[in-house]
Amino acid sequence: MDLSMLKWTGHASFLLKLNAKNVYIDPFDIRGTREHADVILITHPHSDHLSEADIKLIADNRTKVFVPMDSVGKIPAGSVTGVEPNKHYSHEGVEFDTVPAYNVVENRVHYHPKESGWVGYVLDINGTKIYHAGDTDLIGEMSKIVTGLALLPMGGTYVMDVDEAIKASAAIRAEKVAPMHYRRLLGKEGSKNAEERFLKGVKNGIILDETDEPRYSF
Repeated sequence: MDLSMLKWTGHASFLLKLNAKNVYIDPFDIRGTREHADVILITHPHSDHLSEADIKLIADNRTKVFVPMDSVGKIPAGSVTGVEPNKHYSHEGVEFDTVPAYNVVENRVHYHPKESGWVGYVLDINGTKIYHAGDTDLIGEMSKIVTGLALLPMGGTYVMDVDEAIKASAAIRAEKVAPMHYRRLLGKEGSKNAEERFLKGVKNGIILDETDEPRYSF
C-alpha cells in the first residue's frame, strides 16, 4: 500500500502522509510538525480536538476540512464539509468512512453524547485501513470494524480507561491496536503504567512515540 508515514503529534493528533497528501486528524498543540494540510479530519468540537489556532497554522484555501455538522461554523480556514456518522466521503484520492463516537458509561455520557453526531474515521489506504476512534467508549459499532491499525482513546475520565480499552481492542478486528489520548491526562508515570497494562492485555497492542519522525509504516 502507498502509505509512507504516520506521525503521532501528541494527544489524539496525527499526521498521515499518503498518496502525496498530508492528512491531519484532530490537529492540536502542533509544535515541530506544521506541514501544509491538504485534508483535515475533525472528530468533534472539544478544544483539544478542534483547535482553531492549530488549524490556522496548517490550513489555507487549498485545504479541505471535514468536521461534524454541529461544528462547521467553527473552522477558521479551508473549504469545509460537514460529516455525519455512518457515511462514506472522499477528496482527491483520500477515502474514508465515518463511524459513531460517543460515551455510554453513566458518569461520562454527557461528555460525548450520541445525539451530537460526533465521529471517528476509518481511512482506506489502497486496501488497508486505519481507524481513529475519536473520543468514545467501547460501543457496539466497534465489532463491525476491520482495520490494519486501530487508534483508541485511553485514560479514563472522558474516554475509556485501560481495562475498557483492552476490551475494545478485543471487539475490533485489527492487525495492530495503539492507545492515544492518555499522556496529558495520566502524566509520565501514570502513562508508563497504563502502557504496560495495555500491552499485557492486548496481544496485538503497540505503543507509538510522539514524534516528528515516522514511527509506524505499512
